[in-house]
Amino acid sequence: MFLFGRFGENMAEDPISHHKPDDDNSESSGKRLPQAVSSQQQKDMEAAYANMRRKMAMQKMAEDIKHKIMVLSGKGGVGKSTVATGLALSLASRGHSVGILDIDITGPNVPKMLGLDNSRLDIDQGRINPTIGPSGIKVISMAFLLEDEDTPVVWRGPIKLGAIQQFIGDVNWGKLDFMIIDFPPGTSDEPLTVTQSLSDIDGMVIVTTPQDVALLDSRKSINFGKSLKVKILGVVENMSGYTIQGRALDESGKPVPNTIVEFAAPGGKKLTSITDNDGNWSQTLDIFKIGGGEDTASELEVPYLGKLPFDPGIVRGCDDGVHRILSEPDGNSAIAFSRLVDNLLSELGKSDSESGIKII
Repeated sequence: MFLFGRFGENMAEDPISHHKPDDDNSESSGKRLPQAVSSQQQKDMEAAYANMRRKMAMQKMAEDIKHKIMVLSGKGGVGKSTVATGLALSLASRGHSVGILDIDITGPNVPKMLGLDNSRLDIDQGRINPTIGPSGIKVISMAFLLEDEDTPVVWRGPIKLGAIQQFIGDVNWGKLDFMIIDFPPGTSDEPLTVTQSLSDIDGMVIVTTPQDVALLDSRKSINFGKSLKVKILGVVENMSGYTIQGRALDESGKPVPNTIVEFAAPGGKKLTSITDNDGNWSQTLDIFKIGGGEDTASELEVPYLGKLPFDPGIVRGCDDGVHRILSEPDGNSAIAFSRLVDNLLSELGKSDSESGIKII
């Protein structure tokens, strides 16, 4: 099958039986000769058998993985993959077994963010073994199959969807507490394929930024989930404010408590902050507005999981393959992700009577 055809070459046994008529098995003996199997018929039967095995594997996978969470955004550039990897790392830091399924076939970024960009998939007897990342996270991504990271994946829809089904059904995921599924932007074939292929999906996490354009697209993602009867676990507002921090000291180097500090802000503005008892001060600048994600969640009656700060350290960390949660586990971003996970676990703990619909 297209790119992954070689995965099926090591099957334990050939599902197709081939028979040759005996010399005495002729029309003169009164026995009917068996019809020869054409090459196309053989391929069709082998494909049907492989599809059956994949469906069985998907069913087992659904049973072995406790929670399956889809991370979507209606628009690109809002930090969806950053949120997906952050949630996975934060969950793993609590002792959970976690996997990340990178469904973004044409723009896979998860491996680079986790420092796995030079890794390749291991295939054993027709089954794919996921790559192991930081904190023991299991990762599957299209990036592991590209010889060069600059190589474009130019595939039509049906081929992409076939690859996604193989990523789900042909991988030795084993038993997991959580699977985080990272999608490309938009509401199209990829999430539809996953909701078809995996049963008991817990729900969707919608990532947005405070800008009106991003919020407009996030609303579409929320309504998309509702139309599929997939629970919206919550909205995450990313890049929500940039915090400037400092410490006021006197000439002798001692902290200056409870005093007003003035500092320059973008646009030539002057802002002030008050130091605490240790002389520390901080001020959050609303670079991309703030609060739009919470307002959208409230208006559309879905949970709000929280906000993540605009953190240049996340940008550097993802480029270097060391997520901010790992490099600064006590920092503001790690704390914000921990709060998101607290709220996410709370939503997962709530009973939900809605059942998914089947897409034909």
